[in-house]
Amino acid sequence: MGYLRADVPIEDPNFGKVEICPCRQPEVRERVRSRLYRFSNLDELKHLTFERFNPEGRHNLPAHQRQSLQIALEAAQNFAHSLDGWLVIQGPYGCGKTHLAAAVANECASLGVPTLFLTVPDLLDSLRFAFSAEDTTFEERFEQIRTAPLLVLDDFGTQNATDWAREKLFQILNYRYVNRLPILVTTNLALEQIEGRIRSRLSEPNLVTYVEILAPDYRPDRDQVGKHEISTLELHGEQSFANFNTRDKEQLAPEDSSSLKLALEAAVKFSEKPKGWMVITGTYGSGKTHLAAAIANVCAKEGHAVVFIQVPDLLDHLRATFNPKSEISYDRRFEEIRAAPILVLDDLGTQATTPWVREKLYQLFNFRYNAELPTVITTADDIDSIEPRIRSRMLDNRLCKIYAITAPSYFVDGAKRKRRKKR
Repeated sequence: MGYLRADVPIEDPNFGKVEICPCRQPEVRERVRSRLYRFSNLDELKHLTFERFNPEGRHNLPAHQRQSLQIALEAAQNFAHSLDGWLVIQGPYGCGKTHLAAAVANECASLGVPTLFLTVPDLLDSLRFAFSAEDTTFEERFEQIRTAPLLVLDDFGTQNATDWAREKLFQILNYRYVNRLPILVTTNLALEQIEGRIRSRLSEPNLVTYVEILAPDYRPDRDQVGKHEISTLELHGEQSFANFNTRDKEQLAPEDSSSLKLALEAAVKFSEKPKGWMVITGTYGSGKTHLAAAIANVCAKEGHAVVFIQVPDLLDHLRATFNPKSEISYDRRFEEIRAAPILVLDDLGTQATTPWVREKLYQLFNFRYNAELPTVITTADDIDSIEPRIRSRMLDNRLCKIYAITAPSYFVDGAKRKRRKKR
């Protein structure tokens, strides 16, 4: 029949147990491998291999973002070759997590390792459907998932966090934790956002290798670049370098005219090669926002991920995360902003300077300063009046260049000209 039963006394723990005959084990392993492969839908992901993964990312990423991609690639390759412990890959949408997870699954499946690759929502759906399936039972499906020789769970955290879902996921992870079965998990959540019991398993230092990808979305639709949920760049879509008014026809003081042209020239250069910080100061209506928006529009058209936002709006978005009905956590929103590949902050200094505001802005500026992320800042305040910790970052001329537009407000001057015409 293809099975063996141990001839042992009744008190022996193996009494009554059967095992597959050695001559049939390769056949059974291949059948299990094929079934798990079909269940995983890996055929649709077979093009995602280590060879096709680009650790350079896109659009001349900063060094620390490229390094995070390289570290993640090496960790995935090491895991695929050893299947030792667990691997957790964390990062934003589109950064390459799924590519690496599928590459591990494809590599292991090609070596004959029975591999189950599932997004977490699909895993939970497959368990729910098993209650009414004719070809399997819930128990069989659940056992198949938790005991798979290699389990790859993609998009952990996107599932509906019902009590039932949390319990099933914990049972799967806990079983594999107790039995030290290899698992790879990808998630866009920070560990502190994950339910406590599961987090304790995913953060076990003696078992889990944790890597974080800092790179932005690798595959943005060019029409959607710059259209981050909180970015207001769309409102400034018409502002370009071509229609920036240097006010040559006005009788400006030579130094005022020169300040406009110098700021324009610097903004064009920054947009061509976003690097370091650019601070534009000047009175309201002097052209600061126009130049900042023009930089952002050029960078977005080149395919860069850009967040353009006024500082008061930024703070409102952070405060909104404290609402119990908010769909995004404070930590995730703050990380999106501070780690944006290119960040344009308009109107620094117009916000109420409470201790909380000062601390959040300092954390934001300090992170981008240390990471040397491209940042454009406009302010109507004198640099000397800006909070000292932030000012110290701006005054580092190794990283930051300050351009002061001394020309008066275009709108005020224009209003005066209209009144003269009426007279």
